[in-house]
Amino acid sequence: MIQLENVHKVYQDGTLDVHALRGVNLRVERGEFVTIMGPSGSGKSTLLHILGCLDHPTEGRYLFAGQDVRTFSDRQLALTRNKRIGFVFQSFNLLVRETALENVTLPLLYAGEKNVIARGREALDSVGLAHRLHHRPGQLSGGEQQRVAVARALVKQPNLILADEPTGNLDSQVGHQIMELFAQVQKQGITIVLITHNPEIARLGNRTLHLRDGELMGDRQ
Repeated sequence: MIQLENVHKVYQDGTLDVHALRGVNLRVERGEFVTIMGPSGSGKSTLLHILGCLDHPTEGRYLFAGQDVRTFSDRQLALTRNKRIGFVFQSFNLLVRETALENVTLPLLYAGEKNVIARGREALDSVGLAHRLHHRPGQLSGGEQQRVAVARALVKQPNLILADEPTGNLDSQVGHQIMELFAQVQKQGITIVLITHNPEIARLGNRTLHLRDGELMGDRQ
């Protein structure tokens, strides 16, 4: 599904070169659930941005579904982000004045899709929130807000979901419920790459990768 070959990422900080990734090689098969751990500044978010086509490697190749992302036009990159990749964030990133249903259907509206309301309802039902369609984020618990965020990622029927600390703002019980939800998503054949600082959460994936100083140190099967 996704493959990185000798990927480096260097940022400029004034006159200094900051090496965020150093020769990362990674292969994730379709339908795998991979978790990524590492201390702050290890390169986890940079790696996720590259996987999400939000940033480009300074050196090396990223193959998405067998296609070299370097060959994508701006339009192809946008279509890949908007239709083939779903994003879930620690802070939920919901619009506070919009209902759960409106938040979930926004990606479909932006893409000019059809059957928006029906698909939004179906996505919310799939995460157990059919009864909360018309509630705004402020009327939902943290766990419910994250479920809305997962539904918003799922509504696009993506090939890949990238999650950045999706349980970071939740207590341990609710965090495990969200991870159970990701496990259900995986059963649909969707590939998941999830960043976490929590070893207990990381163990719930199929493989755990470890990044340190921009280098991939190994993984646990």
